[in-house]
Amino acid sequence: MGQKIHPVGLRVGVIRGFDSQWYYNKKGYGPALLQDHEIRQFIKRRTGLGNVSRVEIERAANRVKVTIFTARPGAIIGRGGKGIDELTDILNRMVRAKDKTMVVQVNVTEVRQPELDAQLVAENVCQQLEKRISHRRAMRQAMTRVMRMNGRGIKIQVSGRLGGSEIARREGDKIGKIPLHTIRADIDYGQATAHTVYGSVGCKVWIYKGEVLPERRLRDLEPQVQQPRRGRGQRDEAEAQAFASVNAAAAAKAEVQPGGEA
Repeated sequence: MGQKIHPVGLRVGVIRGFDSQWYYNKKGYGPALLQDHEIRQFIKRRTGLGNVSRVEIERAANRVKVTIFTARPGAIIGRGGKGIDELTDILNRMVRAKDKTMVVQVNVTEVRQPELDAQLVAENVCQQLEKRISHRRAMRQAMTRVMRMNGRGIKIQVSGRLGGSEIARREGDKIGKIPLHTIRADIDYGQATAHTVYGSVGCKVWIYKGEVLPERRLRDLEPQVQQPRRGRGQRDEAEAQAFASVNAAAAAKAEVQPGGEA
């Protein structure tokens, strides 16, 4: 049996959401899914390697909202917004070929830390492989950047005719922790292909960013957050006050004579 599963798909519904957010009946589901795939493929081809992290698509009635997550918003928006206008026009033509009433809205969101985005890291490694940089050096540089940005762990795997060798092989490297079976672990996954002169070389990247507690666990922790635990000095002071009050009560009790008052 195979032991591999997509790290993002495993966590959807627990700590991750869907990249496509819409609902269709059985008749409309297939065409909408195919259209989402075509939109993503077109955006990837138009922007090139190393620019787009992911594309989220929302549908409501006859509106299609496309959100592009990128490390370089200026490359997509263009001068004076010309690039995003052209992209919107092309996507509108694609969508209206099947439904005349559909309207596409394109938004661009910047990825704040591209060094911790697995898809961007994989595409960056592939860009270096296409420039004939050593695969070991490209992997090592990517891992160094992730750990410098406080990543908890990273694993990289490249496969193909590495260095132009006659026999294809697979090589990988990792640093830190990669708990793939821990569902609350926030693990980002990305894959890309480098088209070199001696064939295609694939790259896969797993990045561990830490644990994400589910909503129920967060609700349980709220009372503890509102009442923080006292420090050691505060505990010592409270214990001293309690000890003093006990001693005072004992002394007062000792002064009281039987059958009379102190």
